[in-house]
Amino acid sequence: MTMLSINTNVGALKAAQASYSVNKSMETSMQRLSTGKRINGSIDDAAGLQISTRLTAEIQGLNQAVRNAADGQAMLAAAEGGMNEIHVILLRMRELAVQAANGTGDVADRAALNSEFVALEAEITRISEETTWGGIELLDGTFTDGALGNGRFAVGPDATAAQTISHSILDLAPTAASLGLVAAVTLVTFANALSAVTQLDAAISAVGTQRQQVGATMNRLDHAIANLQNVSTNLAVAKGRIEDADFAAESSNLARTQVLQQASMAMLSQANASKQNILALFN
Repeated sequence: MTMLSINTNVGALKAAQASYSVNKSMETSMQRLSTGKRINGSIDDAAGLQISTRLTAEIQGLNQAVRNAADGQAMLAAAEGGMNEIHVILLRMRELAVQAANGTGDVADRAALNSEFVALEAEITRISEETTWGGIELLDGTFTDGALGNGRFAVGPDATAAQTISHSILDLAPTAASLGLVAAVTLVTFANALSAVTQLDAAISAVGTQRQQVGATMNRLDHAIANLQNVSTNLAVAKGRIEDADFAAESSNLARTQVLQQASMAMLSQANASKQNILALFN
């Protein structure tokens, strides 16, 4: 037998509880549809949020590593541009030395050739001292992977030693050991000219070796960028599967909860109205 009660409206309480549950589900669907995310807070999926946060940190690190590698390529390109000009100058100096070693010239001719030769040597010195990238000297022998870290390019999300590509550039000043031109090299005598040709051949070879090494490192950075972008893309896909909302499912759930909300409110109104029937007992 069902008891008639005024103090406790069981039907209204159950209808209100159902309405609360439906409203909460509808609010969740609306939030997911508005943000595009299934996980908007730890209450949605605590474990998923933790994994998603770790993936976000790694993706950001990978994307920064891509920019680091691209900056490294730009820096090495600047260095290679300076080396190219030094190469051109050394070839001209060798041409002058070969001309001075020819027996058809007299002292005045060799003096004229030596004047240009000395000026070109001074220009190599200037290029080696003034070729910079963002204030960092590139061709004066200080660009190394040592304590300053100028030649260390972080190409990984954690920037550890294993995730770096290093490069060093020797001092390309004319009298530096790497080029080997003696301070007194001139073209004023026949013997000086012959010696200059030999020294310049070694210097040209040394600069060529440096340019080859720069090119190899730039190619390595290019492959590193491609790999980083591939890993970043795969992690972004994995992260999306964890935290992104399924729009089809959420749209369907929203439509369902809207219908249930209307039904629960109608039942709540009917349950409240049903208690009015008890008053008929007093008539």
